[in-house]
Amino acid sequence: MKAIVVGGGIGGLAAAVSLRRVGWEVQVLERAAEFGEVGAGIGVMPNALRALEWMGVADEARKLGTPRVSGGIRASDGRWLAHLPDVGQEKIVAMHRADLHGVLLRALPSEILFNNVEVTSVEELDADLVVAADGINSRLRGELLPDAPGPVYAGATAWRGVAPGPFDLPISQTLGPGGEAGILPLGDGRVCWYVSTMAPANADLDPHELFADWHDPIPEFLATSPEILRHDIYELPLLPTFVSGRVALLGDAAHAMVPYLGQGACMALEDAVTLASVDGDLVRYDALRRPRAQTLWKASKLAGKFGIEVRSPVALALRNFAYRALPGSVAVRGMTRFSSWQVPAMPR
Repeated sequence: MKAIVVGGGIGGLAAAVSLRRVGWEVQVLERAAEFGEVGAGIGVMPNALRALEWMGVADEARKLGTPRVSGGIRASDGRWLAHLPDVGQEKIVAMHRADLHGVLLRALPSEILFNNVEVTSVEELDADLVVAADGINSRLRGELLPDAPGPVYAGATAWRGVAPGPFDLPISQTLGPGGEAGILPLGDGRVCWYVSTMAPANADLDPHELFADWHDPIPEFLATSPEILRHDIYELPLLPTFVSGRVALLGDAAHAMVPYLGQGACMALEDAVTLASVDGDLVRYDALRRPRAQTLWKASKLAGKFGIEVRSPVALALRNFAYRALPGSVAVRGMTRFSSWQVPAMPR
């Protein structure tokens, strides 16, 4: 059986690794001149780590990343709103997106990887299974589901970078009026970070000014990072299906979501191993993945309403009080609600 994966990002490569593991002949088609990943840090959550375990690449990911537990949530003035206890937490592997992409790329033989290939239609592809992993602006999704809505602006923009440090910091999130920040320390003293604010699309904004009065070392991250990437945040409205004919939508092509739970790329890894674990049964794939991914999509959106979207002083005070009053054990249980996913059993 032959599968063609359209898109050579994290989700596409994960699909190729996973399908090869169960005996599929696979080709990966990437439109860019080189295989690579743009971005900063990624927290490989426990659910995603289980997917990497199933693929056989988790040990290499752990070597390149830094297993840590989350430290908690702070206010923009630096006060802790919630300290999360180590007990009950599974570790998150903090790593650079390019490193995770490299782990997956090295697990594939070079002869199945093809660059500079622009796929404009499923009809061009001679395969039993086509995996559309071509991102939020998926051309194949538009062909297969022409009546489905396209990406919409989610009302916020984000900046990401890697600060050289050295820093010794816990994983943490900071919430302020209409904004948030995240800290993902790497093992070598560098820190992957992001800051985000509510704003109109394409607004002319300076993150150095917006976050100048936030707690240290957030302004230092902005000042010292050699490269800062800006991304207006878009989401894909819920789709009626993740499959059509012989095609499976995967990753952002299926369920691009706001990033407020840090599960976007993790969902793509889950998609990949699920597709392989059902041996390309697309009815089963849709039944397993669409409810799960769309539940995370809704939960991520809700997290934004209680996080970055809170702006008024009264609402901020109430939100911060609620976080301070929440027992750490309850917060940890909330985290594990989504990270407890297990790889589906292979069909007998």
